[in-house]
Amino acid sequence: MTEMRTPAAAQRRPAKDERIALRASHEERALIARASELTSTTVSEFMLRASIAHAEDVLADRREFQLPPDRWNAFVELLDRPPVEKPRLRRLLTEPSILER
Repeated sequence: MTEMRTPAAAQRRPAKDERIALRASHEERALIARASELTSTTVSEFMLRASIAHAEDVLADRREFQLPPDRWNAFVELLDRPPVEKPRLRRLLTEPSILER
């Protein structure tokens, strides 16, 4: 009996068992199809990647976010460090700008 093998990358990816459906106009569908062709991806993969990127951007702008305890502790440790003097930055922020001269 022959054993079926899948590529290692496919074995590590989580299963995609959820479905997302949407409606688009002919023009919108054609635009997305052209973009997916240029990026050598399927329309589904293109839309999923674009949606994930936008979702991450939206969530990054929120005031409240959650971190696992170890990452939260590392974050707080960085915030608690004393400031480092940056003379060039201080000069940049205190001298009049070229528009103010």
